[in-house]
Amino acid sequence: MRVLCTAMGSPSHARAVLPFARALATRGHHVLVATPAHLTHVFDGEPLRTTAVLPDMAATARELMHLVQEGSADPRTAHTELLIALAAGPHATGAARALLPLAEDFAPDLVLRDGAELGGFLVAEDRGIPHLPVPSGNANLLTPERLAPAVDRRRAEAALATPVEPEAIYRYGRLDCIPAAYSFTEPGMPDARRYRQPDLVSRDELLPAWVTELPADRPLVLAALGTALPMLTELRHHGVELPDHLSDPATLLRTIITALSRVSCEAIVVTGGIDPGPVTAPPHIHVTDRVPQPLLLQSTDLFLTHGGYNGIREAVRAGVPMAVLPQFGDQPHNADRVTDLGLGRRCEPDADDITAACEQLLADDKIQATVRHAQRAMLALPDVTTAADDLAGLVEEHRTAG
Repeated sequence: MRVLCTAMGSPSHARAVLPFARALATRGHHVLVATPAHLTHVFDGEPLRTTAVLPDMAATARELMHLVQEGSADPRTAHTELLIALAAGPHATGAARALLPLAEDFAPDLVLRDGAELGGFLVAEDRGIPHLPVPSGNANLLTPERLAPAVDRRRAEAALATPVEPEAIYRYGRLDCIPAAYSFTEPGMPDARRYRQPDLVSRDELLPAWVTELPADRPLVLAALGTALPMLTELRHHGVELPDHLSDPATLLRTIITALSRVSCEAIVVTGGIDPGPVTAPPHIHVTDRVPQPLLLQSTDLFLTHGGYNGIREAVRAGVPMAVLPQFGDQPHNADRVTDLGLGRRCEPDADDITAACEQLLADDKIQATVRHAQRAMLALPDVTTAADDLAGLVEEHRTAG
């Protein structure tokens, strides 16, 4: 079987694709991953091929500039508008055009895409082959009705002749790594093929030595805002003025450090390379550019997160409660869902509220028990490696039906 995988945006999108691409390649299937150049490193050392043909962050930022600036000022709708723009903006046309000759040459039997990459969907529909999104916060919220107008524009711009019905985006289903009882999807979305979130994604990572030397007589809090903050900074570097409801990354980091300085814990604050500016961190606050997050979560008592879907799955896999500080896109929805499910609570970008949330969650036995129950439900899901055989079966069913 020949499988084309596509990923755009931030490294977290590529890391959501990686376990499935790896499982397929390990089973002997031919896997080609199409990404922008800045994401190819995620797949280094894997038994598959990569090609850097999709639009990079700079090109995407330029195309999204007017959509971001002209978006709604109402935070209740602005997050959804931005989510649609990030997935189905004009860059999706460029992605489809880049993938068409690649699909002609590679002749895939299946397309797997990150939930914010629609070029692969458009090309798969045009060629009449199965396609699914990998676990994705975007795919949880991008209902067919929300996407339909933008998808139709992108199809016409790419000169694709095959009409695309709104419900076709999930014609072959979805992939997810959260148990159904803890689903983060909008009502009415089709059910997913569910697999256990891997305990590790990058297999060669180790905890840095300084982490092993931290005191173990106090709870460990990990504050990591994933790839969202660097992505926001990258957009600013390309002249995109972000909406007012999005926090300044450096200011937010300083707020987090201030909040955690009041909590009786050891805290690791991951900046993602963003300079937080003038801030004095007390000895129990350890500021670093990056850590191997899934690995560190296995020994963490609380996760202060932006609410990206990758991080949420990793926290549930490790049985760690979450304080969620959402920024954009699917994150506000995810923060509310974490609260509703009893896996943690949403907090505001205010030092007092973050401090109160962390102190509450560290002492809340009920939330800790709920997270442990969710973890056990995830551990009961099939291993992600079994997805390779399931997807091969899907392709065979499609061939037989055709």
